[in-house]
Amino acid sequence: MASLSEVNASVDVMKATSNRRKLFSFLGPAYLISVGYMDPGNWATDLAGGSQFGYKLIWVLLMSNLIALLLQSLSARLGIVRSRDLAQASREMYPRFVNIYLYILAEIAIAACDLAEVLGMAIGLQLLFHLPLMWGVSITVLDTFLVLFLFNYGMRKLEVFILSLIAIIGMSFLAQMFFAKPDFGELVTGFIPGIPSSAALYIAIGIIGATVMPHNLYLHSSLVQTRKFLRNPAEIKLAIKYNFIDSAIALNLAFFVNAAILILAASVFFKNGLFDVAEIQDAYKLLQPMLGTRWAPILFAVALIAAGQSSTITGTLAGQVVMEGYLNLRIAPWIRRLLTRLIAIVPALIIIQLLGEGATGSLLVLSQVILSLQLGFAIIPLIHFVSDKEKMKEFVIKPYIRILAWLSAAIIVGLNAKLVVATLGEWMSQPGENTWILKVTVLPVAIFTAIILLYITFVPLIVRKKKYREPLPHGTFSEITTAVATRYKRIAITIDFTKTDHTTISHAILQGGKEAEYKLIHVVETAGALAIGKDIRDYETLSDERNLMMYSDNLTSMGYKNSISIGYGRPKNGIVEKVKEFDADLLVMGAHGHKVFKDLIFGTTVDDVRHKLEIPVLIVR
Repeated sequence: MASLSEVNASVDVMKATSNRRKLFSFLGPAYLISVGYMDPGNWATDLAGGSQFGYKLIWVLLMSNLIALLLQSLSARLGIVRSRDLAQASREMYPRFVNIYLYILAEIAIAACDLAEVLGMAIGLQLLFHLPLMWGVSITVLDTFLVLFLFNYGMRKLEVFILSLIAIIGMSFLAQMFFAKPDFGELVTGFIPGIPSSAALYIAIGIIGATVMPHNLYLHSSLVQTRKFLRNPAEIKLAIKYNFIDSAIALNLAFFVNAAILILAASVFFKNGLFDVAEIQDAYKLLQPMLGTRWAPILFAVALIAAGQSSTITGTLAGQVVMEGYLNLRIAPWIRRLLTRLIAIVPALIIIQLLGEGATGSLLVLSQVILSLQLGFAIIPLIHFVSDKEKMKEFVIKPYIRILAWLSAAIIVGLNAKLVVATLGEWMSQPGENTWILKVTVLPVAIFTAIILLYITFVPLIVRKKKYREPLPHGTFSEITTAVATRYKRIAITIDFTKTDHTTISHAILQGGKEAEYKLIHVVETAGALAIGKDIRDYETLSDERNLMMYSDNLTSMGYKNSISIGYGRPKNGIVEKVKEFDADLLVMGAHGHKVFKDLIFGTTVDDVRHKLEIPVLIVR
């Protein structure tokens, strides 16, 4: 199954007539990735880092951005060369128990990311419109429908929408940098590496987790496959080059936004002795009095909403990639999105209810630390995959890139291990009767996770997995020896009084000829029919009966035996019922043409009907 099959190879770059046009046609996937690097979780860690430590952690941002550029380019290379996303490649490499655990960790990362988006959007709505935070968190459920609406119009439209939101964020912070007037002399010293304290280490890990996001590695390896190009070495090499340019531009924009937030916090709050401004709400309230303009907080809130809304789209797509890739399981995108959003909303609502709105800043930073802890489980398999000469062939990464990639992985895993060991040691050393609970719950999970990390790191180096065979969901190939001419005797035809009807009937009578018997089926789905059923006698019902009879008379005059049958209520139920009553051996249906919201409200009739029947179903457009 192709990654994100709805849009896989949907953007044809072969139509480009020049190198400039071809480059432009490749640009796009990295912009969807970049929004994850400037989501509300980044804001929390950047604000905390800037207000507590001034410019001292800006080097962490730069290092994270360089690591992100390296890893995202590797992710894109995997998708371009092998036509596999990171989750699919993992399913091919590792045994099932490892993949299940990697899937769980990836879902936790996506939920943590979504939690940051939920809180960021809710805070932005609260700051601009004074909505209670609980209301704002609840409203974020509705963006499920926005994602589906945009996705339905194709990748290029979606990419343009995301780019527009990025432009809003960038322009907002450009204006705020003008208002803040940072000290560039002091700013330069922030690029000298150093960790002032253990608190700075916690913030630094949060910054890394907020900048290098694990779900983006899964998503990028899938999004690059939306481009359709010739699969020869020259074109693959060109695709890798153009996608690297795409990543470099997009991630540098993301670095500008993150750096702007940290610089804003350092030049406004740290400089004036306000070292504990970690809450986004506090930053918003203090910007106007500190900068002397009412536009600063407004731009801040607008950018926050844009960041939250754009990031939510990448979370949806990443969730789909991870689920389909690891489990070879596919569910409706709106259900997938709703589940992800609810997983984020429930803890947010509980914490706000128990601890109050003031806990949101700490929750945002914690979500980014969780993201950082998941990074090793995405980075290490990625490095293995792009280092595999047998599968990558001439596009295997060069030794110096491999060294840089493993060094990046070592830095991230090392910092995370230090944080986990320190935190567990602190928990275990605390006196109390309930310490044993941590020892029998958290400690075994931490040990098992460490074992899995060691497994995915070293086993691929010493054990070569046997050739992977893609699971076939509906059986195996069977050779066709003879073609059997089937003549159907009882054919049901769905009629919905659209321009498709003539085509549907024509296809039906071609299948059975004048020897077959035909049943014309129509289901009345008015509000009255849904409520009353067959007793409804409104104008639309009478009109439908009359029109259906006209079709029947028309077929009779042409020499075709037929009858009519009318159902009431939901078409997907009524059609199945009438087909079974007629004991049809073939159903011919016209595609209804519902899109997005109608599918959500009325359902996809064709899919539901064909899954409920055991006879052949011919779909006609």
